[in-house]
Amino acid sequence: MRYLHKFMILGLLSAVTGLTYAEAKIAFVDVAKVLEQAPQAIAANKRLEKEFEPRNRSLIALRKELRKQEDKLARDGVTMSDSQLRRLERDIRDRKREIKRAQEDYREDLNLRRNEELRKLQKRVYKAIVDLAKARGYHAVYGDGVIYAADNINITKDILAELAKAIK
Repeated sequence: MRYLHKFMILGLLSAVTGLTYAEAKIAFVDVAKVLEQAPQAIAANKRLEKEFEPRNRSLIALRKELRKQEDKLARDGVTMSDSQLRRLERDIRDRKREIKRAQEDYREDLNLRRNEELRKLQKRVYKAIVDLAKARGYHAVYGDGVIYAADNINITKDILAELAKAIK
């Protein structure tokens, strides 16, 4: 099926431009590699870490406090009055709920921000690919779904280089 797709595109190129298979200038980009290794991706990850570090520290502090309460219950539970024991157990249960909610909010917010950054990066990568393809006169650039691409048509490193230039 993939070969059929390739030949359909080449046939379309031939029909529209009059190019033969040998004349078609084709390139390949490993988009996943670009999205992972682009300097903009690395910078976005650092921004996200910095942005979410205070909330992460807060979650760690909440977990430490919970551990202290659980240790106190294990250590002193047998010597506590019934009311003290119930109060501590309720506090532990409430703290667990608070931590669970905070973790869910943290994960949700982080995923939303990560997706925002990914969308920005995808747009930038797409533009870099199209710009390079036009500048070099490619008739088609393949990405996902390619089983094999020879090094002489693989422009992944060139796209990463263009993105590196853009970040400076």
